[in-house]
Amino acid sequence: MKKVITYGTFDLIHWGHIRLLERAKALGDYLIVAISTDEFNRMKHKEAYHNFEHRKLILEAIRYVDEVIPESNWEQKLEDVKNRDIDIFVMGDDWEGEFDFLKPYCEVVYLPRTDGISTSKIKDDLK
Repeated sequence: MKKVITYGTFDLIHWGHIRLLERAKALGDYLIVAISTDEFNRMKHKEAYHNFEHRKLILEAIRYVDEVIPESNWEQKLEDVKNRDIDIFVMGDDWEGEFDFLKPYCEVVYLPRTDGISTSKIKDDLK
């Protein structure tokens, strides 16, 4: 079984998120989505509209997602890749090169972002 993992806040889920999850799932058999905890978001000076539990509930309802886990710190990615026997690590191409340090442990794929949509854009449009 080929395991894929991706990370993010996944706040205000939109069709760009769905396309990312669909493409990530297509790379393997089992998709794990690690979402930033509320505490980790505060450490990053970010604030999500939905709290961790609500974001987790939404992601668990998406058919491409097999498992949702919390992301509590930056260092967790390497631990997850090793401990969960991850085959493919997926992020949006806005992170291009940032996670190449994982290449000795798994394939690293940067998927193109969906043009015209982002959580930041939604938040700005709602102001």
